[in-house]
Parts: sequence; structure tokens; C-alpha cells
Amino acid sequence: MKTPTGAILFLSFLFLLDLYVFSSVKHLSNGLSEKGKWWINVIYWGVSILTIAAFLVFVTTNRQDLNHKFRTHLFAFIIGLFLAKLIAVLFFLLDDGRRIMQWAWVQGKSKLTDTPVSEDAISRSTFMSWLGVTVGFGLFGTLLYGFGNKYKFRVIHQKLKFSNLPKAFHGLRIVHISDIHCGSFFEQKAIEDGVKMINEQKADLILFTGDIVNNLADELEPHASIFARLESPMGVYSVLGNHDYGDYVRWPEGGTEKRENLKRLMELQKNMGWKLLMNEHEILEKDGEKIAIIGIENWGAKVGFKQYGKLHEAYPGTEQIPFKILMSHDPSHWKSQVKKDYPDIDLTLSGHTHGMQFGVEVPGLKWSPIQYVYKEWAGLYEEDNMKLYVNRGFGFLGYPGRVGVLPEITVIELLG
Repeated sequence: MKTPTGAILFLSFLFLLDLYVFSSVKHLSNGLSEKGKWWINVIYWGVSILTIAAFLVFVTTNRQDLNHKFRTHLFAFIIGLFLAKLIAVLFFLLDDGRRIMQWAWVQGKSKLTDTPVSEDAISRSTFMSWLGVTVGFGLFGTLLYGFGNKYKFRVIHQKLKFSNLPKAFHGLRIVHISDIHCGSFFEQKAIEDGVKMINEQKADLILFTGDIVNNLADELEPHASIFARLESPMGVYSVLGNHDYGDYVRWPEGGTEKRENLKRLMELQKNMGWKLLMNEHEILEKDGEKIAIIGIENWGAKVGFKQYGKLHEAYPGTEQIPFKILMSHDPSHWKSQVKKDYPDIDLTLSGHTHGMQFGVEVPGLKWSPIQYVYKEWAGLYEEDNMKLYVNRGFGFLGYPGRVGVLPEITVIELLG
């Protein structure tokens, strides 16, 4: 297979990046013996050459010719190492900026005073070099550690109080899951354990907020029988996420295969016993009282995400229902449309962000890079008596791991 032009450009950039990073690594090894320096050279360039070789294998080999688990981890390793070096370079650039300014200052002073320039005056900062290496490769080590967290499902209990909740539904237990991404899985036993954990919560109702696959309906086939085991007295309801439409696949012209893919995905969910809501609603009744479950197709406010969702079609018929739950995959929908145009929707459930599968969540500190794109990215948000809950995702996409943001099974208890 021919190497794509983009891959050649990336490799060229990677090689230049290696040269620049190595200049700082070499500086840090100055105090070592000749043998020590030799080992540093061998290890550094050995890893770099292996990374380049791995990347070439990745881009020149057909997807089906590589083991899925191996391919996924190989890609993550390459990108992780690249990001580590890129972050380290930020510190080296800061140091080099300092050196340039210091060199200009010393050169000017030298000419004025007619004194020679000392090499020490413009030498690299050992501190900044160590800081860059430590931060960059500390990140890489963290990402490797995160490989072991991808199936460490965490159950989060959330009690939500609503003054308008019908008495019959006080104490209703909802399990909220999102972003399964079946195409990323390669360990059936782990998925079975996750489904077992969900059923152990004894939910009255299970709601899934989209992205059951990465791209293709075929990804769900090997796991459909497992997810069909999900059970709750009031049923399992689902909606579609942005990945469920096959929008990220190059389909033959005409669109027939893409339509058939979506049709197959819908059939599989039906066969699993799930009720897929396609811009429609369902009324749940208990002891003569009612609540509404509204489910729409994907609707994202961010650039690049298509808006299939039609809340204006799903909402009619729920006006007189005292309590409403909306299932909408993308949390950006909440402030962009729901809060403005449908203020009587009490609770919106979303997913989509995965919490970026990377962040810090400890008492007093909740941070992830995804918050600079999505203001509502994980957990509970409340405004004007309306609530949004963003699930951190059951599965994973791209990076086969999680750091600080574990896969989530949410148990929501409604209180009056």
C-alpha cells in the first residue's frame, strides 16, 4: 500500500521534533560518562526509529490485516509519544526564547564594553530541560497507565429533587449510560461485567444517550446479545449519537449503503429489546400519574456536528405532562435550544464528551481539557430549575484507556 502524503509530512515533522528534543536530552547527559552517553543515544534513537517503523506499519497496512487490540494500542502509543515530545518542546522553546533574548543582550553589551561573550551566558537551562522532559514523558507514562482503566466501570449515585415530580414517581431509579462505542471493544468478559453491574443497580428504567457504535452497525453485532441482557421494569430507551449515523465513513456514491447501515443499527437495538426514540416521546404511567421521556436524534451546537434532532417534533403531546426527561446525546444542545425554547423540560440527559477520558476529579478540583470546548462536560449542571446530567461514557474511543475520568454507570434517583 502506498504511503499517504499526509503520513510522509507527519513523519518528517516527527523526525525534526526528535532532533530538537534530542538536543535537550543530549544537554542533560553531559555529566555522564562516555558509555552513559552512548546508552542514552541508543535508547533515544532506538525508540524513535521503532516509533517511525510502527507508524509506517499502521498507515500502510489494511485495517483488517492487524489485530484490533494491537492496532488500537499501537496507534495510542504513537500518538502518546508524539504528544509527550510536543509538550516537552514547549518548555524547550521557552528556554530557547530566553537564550535568544539573552544572547542579543550580551552581544549588545559586549560591543559597548568591548568584552568577550561567555558561553555560559547563553547556555541551555538544565532546569527547563529537565522540566520539559519530566512533564512530557510523565504524561506519556500516565497515558500508558490509563490503558488499565478502560473497563474500570464506576457507579455514580445522584439524587435529584424536583418540586413538580408526581408522587407516584418519587424514588424512581434511573440508570443512565452513554457512549458505549462497541467498535472499540476487544474484551467480551469486561463488557459482560459492565452489563452485570448495571443490572445490579435494580433500576426502574434504563436510558442510553447515544453512540452505541463508532461507525458501523456491524460493530454492535458481536455484543448485541450481551446488551440485550439489560433489564428494568419500565424498559430500556435509547437515542442516537453523532457516531451512529456512519458520517465518518467514506460510503459509495448514492447513499444506499449508509442508509442500510443505520437501518441495521436500528433493527439491532429493537432486537435487543431497546426502544429507540427517533424524535418522539413516550409517556410512562404509574398509579394514574404520568411523566414523559422525550428522545431526539443527535443535535450538536458545535461546528462540524450535524443536527438531526427535531425537538419540535418530539415535544408535542407532552405539554400537559407535569414532568419531562429529555434524552439528547450532545450536552451543547441544552443551552443552545432546550433552556431557551423548552423551559418546562425538567431533566436533560446527555453524554458525548467522555470527559475526554482524561482529567482530574478530586474533591475541590474538577478539570479536563474538554472543558475548553464544552462548558458542560461531566456530571450535574443546574440552572433555573432545569437540570442537565452529562454521563462520562461507558466505552472509549481513540485512546484505549482513561486517566482520572473513569467509565461511568449513573444511578439517578428522582425525589419529590
